[in-house]
Amino acid sequence: TKVFSLVGKVNNTGLVEVPMGITLREIIYDIGGGIPEGKKLKAVQTGGPSGGCIPASLIDLPVDYERLAEAGSIMGSGGMVVMDEETCVVDIAKFFLTFTRDESCGKCTSCREGSDVLLHILTRISEGKGEEKDVLLLEELSEVVKNASLCGLGQTLPNPVLSTLRYFREEYMEHVREKRCSAKVCRELVFYYIDPERCQACQICARNCPVKAIYGEKGIVHVIDQERCIKCGTCFEVCPPRFRAVRKISGEPVPPSRGKIKVKRRR
Repeated sequence: TKVFSLVGKVNNTGLVEVPMGITLREIIYDIGGGIPEGKKLKAVQTGGPSGGCIPASLIDLPVDYERLAEAGSIMGSGGMVVMDEETCVVDIAKFFLTFTRDESCGKCTSCREGSDVLLHILTRISEGKGEEKDVLLLEELSEVVKNASLCGLGQTLPNPVLSTLRYFREEYMEHVREKRCSAKVCRELVFYYIDPERCQACQICARNCPVKAIYGEKGIVHVIDQERCIKCGTCFEVCPPRFRAVRKISGEPVPPSRGKIKVKRRR
């Protein structure tokens, strides 16, 4: 048997002991109870921070050392992170690499310097500053770090990058070519906009904005000052569900303000 720490976007989290050869589907859906709110499974990351991300298309993969390795992951420390459709793989790769970079002892040049460069490239891509050549460099450098490092940390450190490039390459290209994060996670690629057709000028967003970037008055549709906005998402979270006036957009221009617009009262 093997003990896994089942966490992430799954209904039942915790430590689970399962027999070798059980499938990812059985762990996530039969034991974990599936994805919250009926959302779609996107990927599963196994093995801790140095593990790889396995896509939903391989959900029937038997969990054992050999099959996980073939899929680009590891058994590792027994971590199992479930990701839904609102997860950005570029952000996830950056998150895990930040941890492993800090854990590097620094003895190997490939690991010490390579992890810094990999993280720098991922950050550029997540901020919309990446180029197509950066994706190729990510892949090439990951292989160098993997093959030239002396210990297990350096040899597995690139797994989150290599596996996401292997299965979700188009998502990287989307960040690079379209400057868009379809999961709407990468802060620099996301904008918040108040839909004038839905805003009821309740002023809840304006009162809660930490930088006072929302202006408007009673009976007048509110507007977000894009230059002042820090993209914290507070307005999106506090807007009453019955209105859903605040939109989160990426890869498309923010509609221009049309001056003071009176609220269209909804019945």
